[in-house]
Amino acid sequence: MNFAYGGTGVFSTLVPEPNMTTQIDFFQDIIHEKFYSGSDLHSSVALVSVAGNDYSNYIATNGTAQGWQPFITKVVNQLVMNMKRIHGMGVKKVVVTALQPLGCLPRSTFTSSFQQCNGTENELVSFHNLLLQQAVIKLNNDTKKDSTFAILDLYDAFMAVFKNKGENPGSSKFENPLKPCCAGISTEYSCGSVDANGTKKYAVCDDPEAAFFWDTVHPTQEGWRAVYSALLQEL
Repeated sequence: MNFAYGGTGVFSTLVPEPNMTTQIDFFQDIIHEKFYSGSDLHSSVALVSVAGNDYSNYIATNGTAQGWQPFITKVVNQLVMNMKRIHGMGVKKVVVTALQPLGCLPRSTFTSSFQQCNGTENELVSFHNLLLQQAVIKLNNDTKKDSTFAILDLYDAFMAVFKNKGENPGSSKFENPLKPCCAGISTEYSCGSVDANGTKKYAVCDDPEAAFFWDTVHPTQEGWRAVYSALLQEL
């Protein structure tokens, strides 16, 4: 069962949908309604998927450069509280995604004509992932042996695909993995934009399966397949 809402975060974002705390409330309501038994929960895995929307919101609301590290710490602390709460409801296995390299998203790489990632952004992502890794180690030390908290390392998986252009691991080959398939014809437009007359203001590449990214933030199906291949051993 999926409780996620696109564009939401650990905290509230500019997308007016339930944040992660409220999503967990919905899960708790279902447990109270006895939709799941205790054994259902014990034999299940909760995937806590974080996409960086809290950080997009921080930028959009004019957060300062000096405030980045305290804000990242705040996000990770709340994320860990959420994981502990899910575990406390009876789910013994809780998996959380490390943040993917946000500095490699086309919205960040377009300034270099999609040739290189934004190192500053990726350093902030690495700080998030480091704090998360430390917290998960502590969670595992503090809980019983039959409990597992784990990280699904999207950062390394994305980087492995970019480095190998999908050749190994995975079966996909991306000529330029940082370039999106679908993009606006200028910076004022985005994938899917139309003008007042309904005229398309975006272009789509000839072969989406040869592109890692679909638009400025989302991988294509082929992109995710390559990431999955890179994650197989870890999974």
